[in-house]
Amino acid sequence: RGTAELFLDAHYVMIDLPAALPYTSGLARRKVEEEMALVKGVQIDDTTRKPIVHYRLLEEHPDDEGGTKFLYHGSIAVDGADGLERRWLVTVRREGDGYRVTNYQEFGE
Repeated sequence: RGTAELFLDAHYVMIDLPAALPYTSGLARRKVEEEMALVKGVQIDDTTRKPIVHYRLLEEHPDDEGGTKFLYHGSIAVDGADGLERRWLVTVRREGDGYRVTNYQEFGE
């Protein structure tokens, strides 16, 4: 669960894709790398209006392949706009010296 939440913090709360990358492998790593390519050259700094993101764990399910799937509910708010609700399904597996996010999916409410 710790790895899943460190990933969510980096990816969705801090909006720091390079910081999310070390928590990933396999498909999840490719997804983050693709997202990084899409925003290459876009400056995110102190003047950028960042959303406020909160999440909470809804469900935890071990899978048949030795991993665990975590389902989170996310609330996203940006000043002056209606908030968004999302669900994130994060799959974590033990790999080598630790745990890595191997896949993640985002669903609208």
